[in-house]
Amino acid sequence: MADPSSYRPKPGQIPDSPGVYKFRDEHRRVIYVGKAKSLRQRLASYFQDLAGLHPRTRTMVTTAASVEWTVVSTEVEALQLEYSWIKEYDPRFNVKYRDDKSYPYLAVTMNEEFPRVQVMRGHKRKGVRYFGPYGHAWAIRDTVDLLLRVFPVRTCSAGVFKNAARTDRPCLLGYIGKCSAPCVGRVSDEEHRELAEEFCDFMAGRTGTYIRRLEQQMTDAAEEMEYERAARLRDDIEALKKAMEKNAVVLADATDADLMAVAEDELEAAVQIFHVRGGRVRGQRGWVTDKVEAVTTGDLVEHALQQLYGEETGDSVPKEVLVPALPDPVEPVQEWLTERRGSNVSLRIPQRGDKKALMETVQRNALQALGLHKTKRASDLTTRSRALEEIAGALDLDSAPLRIECYDISHLQGDDVVASMVVFEDGLQRKSEYRRFQIKGFEGQDDVRSMHEVITRRFRRYLAEKERTGEWTDGENASSDGSSRDGASVDGTSAESALLGNAALEGDTTGNAFAGNAFTEEDGRPKRFAYPPQLVVVDGGQPQVAAAKRALDELGIDDIAVCGLAKRLEEVWLPHEDDPVVLPRTSEGLYLLQRVRDEAHRFAITYQRTKRAKRFKASPLDEVPGLGETRKQALIKHFGSVKKLRSATIDQICEVPGIGRKTAEAVAVALAQAAPPAPPR
Repeated sequence: MADPSSYRPKPGQIPDSPGVYKFRDEHRRVIYVGKAKSLRQRLASYFQDLAGLHPRTRTMVTTAASVEWTVVSTEVEALQLEYSWIKEYDPRFNVKYRDDKSYPYLAVTMNEEFPRVQVMRGHKRKGVRYFGPYGHAWAIRDTVDLLLRVFPVRTCSAGVFKNAARTDRPCLLGYIGKCSAPCVGRVSDEEHRELAEEFCDFMAGRTGTYIRRLEQQMTDAAEEMEYERAARLRDDIEALKKAMEKNAVVLADATDADLMAVAEDELEAAVQIFHVRGGRVRGQRGWVTDKVEAVTTGDLVEHALQQLYGEETGDSVPKEVLVPALPDPVEPVQEWLTERRGSNVSLRIPQRGDKKALMETVQRNALQALGLHKTKRASDLTTRSRALEEIAGALDLDSAPLRIECYDISHLQGDDVVASMVVFEDGLQRKSEYRRFQIKGFEGQDDVRSMHEVITRRFRRYLAEKERTGEWTDGENASSDGSSRDGASVDGTSAESALLGNAALEGDTTGNAFAGNAFTEEDGRPKRFAYPPQLVVVDGGQPQVAAAKRALDELGIDDIAVCGLAKRLEEVWLPHEDDPVVLPRTSEGLYLLQRVRDEAHRFAITYQRTKRAKRFKASPLDEVPGLGETRKQALIKHFGSVKKLRSATIDQICEVPGIGRKTAEAVAVALAQAAPPAPPR
């Protein structure tokens, strides 16, 4: 790991002008490329105290061994040069959007003597008109099949075309009227090119002209009693309308725009783009990237714009680009897009109307893409194994933590304080093992004290189960403070023991001795809190980790590792350590810890919201012992409201089916005690 001061440029050596810079490692490989309005100010920010740098930036500057820069005249030139260098060097610390597929385009080879309509992937070629991209190649073929009866453009390969010309026999499409057969001279090259131009105009969104023209021709043919020709034109119109229906109108006024949305978390981001041409969605694409550098949403948008339009010119860059956040500064990016298009390009955030509504749809697609990516990544066995090994190595564990428990505290300004415990086995969720707690040892907000209470309660239950099954050997009955564990208090509140399901434990797949009679009740169900984890993760930093470790020490448990994951910088904290463990941003181990932490947070906040809602909906009838939900509903249904029930006599309450006199008296007392105070006179 290099010391940044060893290659820091001398004072005054860096120019105060726009430019692009490269960080290189000890092997002279480019590891990061960036641009700046002022090279002096930007590069100086990398050579400050390492403790003040973002962890990702800190990793980059300590990996680098040298820095160099190139001065340019404008910020737009800096943007262009940055894109070129990122593409050339593929730096490891730059955001790089990746995709698992090459999107198909509908292409018309206008650079050939007889233009051809076909599906194309990969790099775009000069002289070829592209439409799309599409999600699937079959969507292109369906559209082309409908349009060929109106625009019978050539679709055959060069070999088939030459063979037809040699034999003077067209292919099947020529016989059924879906190709004008220029190969055998049915149309001239000028006529065929005109057909291809009309096809491109229709695909570009200029559809109204052709529909109206065909409708007029159909009317004229009918008036001249050429009914077969009129019927054929009618079918052509239906084919065009059907092709148009495949892309419903989403924006009025034949708008040409690209809409971009970003879904992100601390480690990854997904970008989705909808291509709208002529007011219709003509294509969709998306990427996913690891956040290997410290970036904002605006930075992600800028990188995506570079990748999307870096090699595009003319109409391929739309008049309007709608984004969720603007790059900072936005002017160079907008000027760069304008240069690539050759006319003004508007880059803005939609605020209202149809464009904002469509942007919300694009955002939902981005969220779904990120979720799907995470699901695929989490379900891979090799990836999970690597993640567990990375965690074991980073935390200096003897073996991979096959069972991980994570704890989180949730409250609303100190009210309804609850905690969650989630379980991952072999890197996968074990929802039947989830638990939730009410904090009852004290009132108010104190996350550290709450964490200590939860860890203590959970592992007291574990020790009690271990003692009950006789697993302790002689001499193990004394805790670290010398007190006996026999008869240790085990709190058993309903909130503490609430389960998400109580399914029977399946076969042991973790490699640990989790299954067996020692861990199951007589009916085969798993015991509560019976399994010890190899790793306890808490949501928080040093204070929460210290509290969890102190709770385990007080119980005499020294064979369970503890760590904390701080959300702000994704740092891993260990007990008795002043500095955190910083895992690489691309680490599968960090990704797994983040998933565990986020799941614990989700589970805790769901329980906290449920408790809060239940408290708001509380009724005086809840205080009546033995009065279940069915009889509560019967009382309310009989009297119509709690107010009328409060004014009823005991005899009137007894008239409700299922309500005896003793219960009626209890209801009357509970309602009287809960009666609102009389207004002051």
